[in-house]
Amino acid sequence: MAKPVHFYGIHAIHALLSHRPTDAMALFIQQGRGHKEGAATQDEADSTFEEILQLAEQMGVSIQEASRDKLTALCGSPQHQGVVLNARPLAMADEGEIASLAQSEDALFLVLDQITDAHNLGACLRTAAAMGVDAVICPKHHSASLTPTVAKVSVGAMEIMPVIAVTNLARCIENLKQAGVFVYGTALDETAKALPDVDLKGKVAIIMGSEGEGMRRLTTERCDELVYIPMTGNKHGSLQSLNVSVATGMVLYEVSRQRHQS
Repeated sequence: MAKPVHFYGIHAIHALLSHRPTDAMALFIQQGRGHKEGAATQDEADSTFEEILQLAEQMGVSIQEASRDKLTALCGSPQHQGVVLNARPLAMADEGEIASLAQSEDALFLVLDQITDAHNLGACLRTAAAMGVDAVICPKHHSASLTPTVAKVSVGAMEIMPVIAVTNLARCIENLKQAGVFVYGTALDETAKALPDVDLKGKVAIIMGSEGEGMRRLTTERCDELVYIPMTGNKHGSLQSLNVSVATGMVLYEVSRQRHQS
């Protein structure tokens, strides 16, 4: 069993206690309940903070007060918002779940090829949850794991979005295609089509590669189509690429737009 780690942030901890409370070990709150910075409003922060306390009490989780510096030392970040939870880490979902999810006529998968930065992964999960993605697929190796930082950045989305680890990404893509999923890879390539010009309805998988290298060769070769995000408003010089989490948001928004347009 994996060693417990310290999660932090109001929304991340609220989601953890809501979806897998038996993994919680001990809750540490800032003395005086601390500054709840970072939420949309103070009322929202107060309400969510109280719900965290109630959930912890209901599950019999130990609740202890600690100084702000102590909380920072526990989780390794000053962005804890006055609350830290010692809990078992979340394991990635099993590859076997893909087949059942792919049965849906409008299945949508986000495939992240070698996204190793925890902040980028967390941001991608947050966007995926908002844009109706059924599951995020990552290779078991050369990918960020589901750390407390990912949980914080995803604002709780990590607890509700299935993140599936696969041993062989190229083989996984082939299995998706056999299940009727059309696979789009994002690339700055002369053969790529502009994103708005392709049909993103039905069963679709979107592959995003790392910022430095993009998709690996074997991944690229297995895509049904390559697409790119057209840059039309750049008045300040040439901009060749975007942060992967920003690009993911733009691509998934176009998917959502096409699927919900009248």
